[in-house]
Amino acid sequence: MKLNKTLHLKRDLTKISLFIVLISLFFSCDAVKRVPEGKYLLTKNKILVDSVETKDAGVHSQLAQKPNPTIPLLGIPFGLHIWNLADPQPDSTYYKWLYKKPKREERLVRFLSKKQVDQIDSSYVGFNRWLKKSGDAPVIISEPRIAKSIERLKRWYASYGYFNDEVDYKIEPNEKKKKRATITYFVKKHQPYIIGDTIAEKISSPVVDSLFQNSKTNSFIIPGKQYAANDFVNERDRLTILFRNSGLYHFEQDYVGFEADTVNTDHKANITYIIPDRKITEGDSTRTVPFQVHTINEVRIVTDYSYENRNKTFQDSVSFKGYKLFSYGKMRFRPKAITSAVSITPGRIFKDIDRTLTYNQLSDLRIFKYPNISYAEVAADTTGKLLNSTILLSPRDRFTLGVDFDAFTSTIQQFGVSFSGSMIFRNIFRGAEILEISGRGSLGSSKDAGDSESKFFNISEFGSDAKLTFPRILFPLNTEKIIPKYMSPTTSIIFGYSAQNNIGLDRQTSNAIFNYRWKPSKILTYQVDLFNLQFVRNLNPENYFNVYKSSYSILNDIARGLNYDFNSPGTDPFLEVPEETDTFINDVLTREIYSDPDTYQEVLSIYERQLRLSENNLIFASNITLTRDTRENINDNNFSRIRLKLESAGNFLSGISSLAGLTKNSEGSYEILGITYSQYAKAEAEYIKHWDLDGKNIFAFRAFGGIAIPFGNSTNIPFTRSYFGGGTNDNRGWRAYDLGPGSSGSILDFNDANFKLALNGEYRYTILGDLKGAFFIDAGNIWNVFDDVEIPSFRFDGIEDLKETAVASGFGLRYDFGFFVFRFDIGFKTHDPGRPVGERWFKDYNFANAVYNIGINYPF
Repeated sequence: MKLNKTLHLKRDLTKISLFIVLISLFFSCDAVKRVPEGKYLLTKNKILVDSVETKDAGVHSQLAQKPNPTIPLLGIPFGLHIWNLADPQPDSTYYKWLYKKPKREERLVRFLSKKQVDQIDSSYVGFNRWLKKSGDAPVIISEPRIAKSIERLKRWYASYGYFNDEVDYKIEPNEKKKKRATITYFVKKHQPYIIGDTIAEKISSPVVDSLFQNSKTNSFIIPGKQYAANDFVNERDRLTILFRNSGLYHFEQDYVGFEADTVNTDHKANITYIIPDRKITEGDSTRTVPFQVHTINEVRIVTDYSYENRNKTFQDSVSFKGYKLFSYGKMRFRPKAITSAVSITPGRIFKDIDRTLTYNQLSDLRIFKYPNISYAEVAADTTGKLLNSTILLSPRDRFTLGVDFDAFTSTIQQFGVSFSGSMIFRNIFRGAEILEISGRGSLGSSKDAGDSESKFFNISEFGSDAKLTFPRILFPLNTEKIIPKYMSPTTSIIFGYSAQNNIGLDRQTSNAIFNYRWKPSKILTYQVDLFNLQFVRNLNPENYFNVYKSSYSILNDIARGLNYDFNSPGTDPFLEVPEETDTFINDVLTREIYSDPDTYQEVLSIYERQLRLSENNLIFASNITLTRDTRENINDNNFSRIRLKLESAGNFLSGISSLAGLTKNSEGSYEILGITYSQYAKAEAEYIKHWDLDGKNIFAFRAFGGIAIPFGNSTNIPFTRSYFGGGTNDNRGWRAYDLGPGSSGSILDFNDANFKLALNGEYRYTILGDLKGAFFIDAGNIWNVFDDVEIPSFRFDGIEDLKETAVASGFGLRYDFGFFVFRFDIGFKTHDPGRPVGERWFKDYNFANAVYNIGINYPF
């Protein structure tokens, strides 16, 4: 059997390799079909810096010509081949074909029409235009482009102090493949320049000079350091930010200049700062005046601005702590709700950062469209130091309605429809609060449902949520000194409910959450769930073995092995659900039926899992989550993300139980309202990093670790708070809930555990336009630790159990629609810990055992 599997794997790998080789040969023969005689297709750039080849992406980015992109590993320039398929002269080709036979045009016109015959030409031309637009034109080596690359390389190294660098090149034709060549660039850097020991200043305005002198220790220009152009860019930015946040309203970046003296200085650059007075142009004349500090005089806020009513008269106004609020209609907002989000403060000096903070804070309210903020000098002010700020706010629609509908099929439902709706109510209490009410539901037809003989739609799930968000921290004490308004603090109160009918155990779930959220900086976010309450009620626990069929199958096999007296004996006896399964379990556990210790333990484990998954759950948790995300926008492909979460559940209820003197049940646990509440501590850490290699190729990495430890009132973790492995966003060689725990081999229907490790690496590349490809490796597993599971293959007992890490590898395609990415991945089991030791690597590495994943957006 082992030999057969090995031969099967070899045949699959041989077929895949042969397919790749044939495709490669097919494409490679055609790559230079559009390259003119005497010209070369650029296949590679080499850069030798002081005789050593460099792979530095920054250096290579300076080259004006780069080879056509290829599919990684295969080396196929797919876009070039698409471009080559296009007819260079589609009009001529079409008419040559049309007139090749004397009566062809006449017959086509008679069969179609003159207009349709002309349309064929347009379609053919359009198709060829699309091929060229979608593909990549051959990169033909060009001397002018080489000259441009040389100039860029010189500037690049000069920006690092190599002012006397030299760059040359050589075109090296490929001796084995015609019309192909490599360009090698030779860079000689020579001795670099360093910053001189003395740095001079020419600063005209006294206030600018004072601010500069107080901040000199923060300068990027440091004597003795090798010259770097980026240091001067950073220094110019530093000073501009410093001055504009110190009241200098009229200061601009262009006022900061530098002079570098390199004449007879022994490779030293002597630097002089040059910051002149402010220039004022009036008509044809220009004069200069010293910069001065500006102070905010008034802040005027229009709460219902629109272009249509810009010339109308205000109907309502109010003053509040130096702010003046105006409205074209009746004032709909309490003044504090608006001014709390405004960092521009009357009586304080002008700070550019206050405008940015105000933009962000007003946008975070989700009440207004992007605001308009402007400043103007006060005409009546003789000192010229006062500014008025005007903020124009355009409210969003007070009510927003959203509806969604979908139809689907699955292994459980032969046909199903789902629908959802949401409504947003803004400014509900006139304090910029937002109320979001949503409802969702699904109806399906299933032959496995409990009432399968009834009407067509025999299973359903319905739910609703209500979320009320306040743009401030709701707390008995004033928290503004700890969490100031620039952190955009919010408080949310959330209630949710969902109910299933004829799905599994017919679960009803109720949630209540009270949380705080704030952002100390652009990249850092805190969220604290002061309490997170969840109540799970199973209405149909007797349906357990109809849902968890693997557990039933194991139990049924045990009963057969013990020659159990079935209610339905015969050639294929089976335990009836639920009465007979319950009776059999009870008989084994009470020793009414004799079994060996291993069988007894297996039945006990099935029984304990049945109790765990069918019992009602009461979870009263608190948690804190820290997220550090450097991603600036959706197009930023060079960022990192760290998420840390700590959660504790049951401690509050445990304290109440002790103080109230409640009596523990027969299993030694407290109950609240007849339900054993969960008590555990949980910690999670996740790290994601994306590297943008060259704009079209990205490497993404993720690491995750999580553990939940039961204690006190619990010996295990509720299913809804446990971890699972596999699925489209995890280990793609296994389906969701089909991995682990440990080396158990996924013997259960829904495998979960309380400890998880996961590592993912993915190389993403562009195939053609919005069509992307990826190669990935996923690793990880779940285990049981510090809980009541005693099966050795399920548990993590030490570092040696890391050998049970599951590894999947594979490839995928993505298509970027702009607002979402459609993803298709094929994952192969590369290291399967569920197999015996020595038979875990590459035993199911074939398409027959692959897992096909369809997802929306990237997995991480």
